Amino acid sequence: MQNIIDVKSIVNESKEKLKIEIDKLKKENIHPKLAVILANNDSASQIYVNKKRKMCEELGIIDEEYILDESVTTEKMLEIINKLNKDKSVDGILVQLPVFSHLDEKLILNTISPQKDVDGFHPENLGRLLIGEDTIVSCTPKGIMKIIDSLGEDLTGKNAVVIGRSRIVGKPIACLLLNRNATVTICHSKTKNLENYTKNADILIVAVGKASLVKKEMIKDGAIVIDVGINRIDGKIKGDVDTLNVVDKVKYITPVPGGVGLTTVLSLMENVVEVAKRRK
Repeated sequence: MQNIIDVKSIVNESKEKLKIEIDKLKKENIHPKLAVILANNDSASQIYVNKKRKMCEELGIIDEEYILDESVTTEKMLEIINKLNKDKSVDGILVQLPVFSHLDEKLILNTISPQKDVDGFHPENLGRLLIGEDTIVSCTPKGIMKIIDSLGEDLTGKNAVVIGRSRIVGKPIACLLLNRNATVTICHSKTKNLENYTKNADILIVAVGKASLVKKEMIKDGAIVIDVGINRIDGKIKGDVDTLNVVDKVKYITPVPGGVGLTTVLSLMENVVEVAKRRK
């Protein structure tokens, strides 16, 4: 169906451009390097780390991994991060979330140097995004904007509704849309009469983690729908949107799987390369 966005093609085209940039950097003896720290037993996180490793290999980015067991302490995590902060060969540091429950996640994330925070979670990077300054942008929101831009849509004056208010997706994507002159509404679990907002959305971004939350009757004809949800139901992956029943009503919609998740890993690689460029 033409209204299902071919995210794979968008990613493949971007990867080719990124390879060219990486090759140019290597000719100047700059080898982009990503350090990944995994401190959890979550199978989904392990799959995500594997995807990062695979794309690093494909693009020619050096991948350095720290796989830690449950005996790790917050102090040990901080020690590793501080060492990586000082290592001039490391461009990006990423702590795969969630971390073990006994660890101080906030302190760990805030210890990463803002200049190497390729996940875009540091308060300094989030603050710069809020006021519209150039910064490292969180990977999923950055990927969402890449998808929207590929459609050639002018966001000026469009009604954009974001369902979800996390600092990983909801809040950053709202800022990015505002910075592009969209009129943005953020909805969340406490929002009453959700459909009153979604029915007026020219652009609807759903990132809550609740399978098939958004139904056909909740969507405006001709809307652009970006489904960020990943829900595992009876061994199958489903999004937050009831795609099968919605697809004929919208102008464009992302698939699940094979949608936003593909651009998230790509955006991480782009952030690593952007930091590497600053070494020049």
